[in-house]
Amino acid sequence: MTSTDWLGTLAGTFTTVAFVPQVLQIWRTKCARDISLLMFGIFSVGVMLWLVYGIAMGALPIILFNAVTLILAVAVLAMKLRYRN
Repeated sequence: MTSTDWLGTLAGTFTTVAFVPQVLQIWRTKCARDISLLMFGIFSVGVMLWLVYGIAMGALPIILFNAVTLILAVAVLAMKLRYRN
């Protein structure tokens, strides 16, 4: 693994893990009132495009972390729709 791959892995770890507390908070409280549906929708499309880019470039850190981030962002979107207050 190159130093660039390590940097991408470190960056991906931090930006992906940052979503876990939000997902857990919504899951525990069953409340997503303050979450912006539009923001998470736009963000999810952006992450999906980064994932496609990573696949096209064959960049494993981009593929891995954007796939996980997309799952977390879609989970937030799904809970926003499910737990509308």
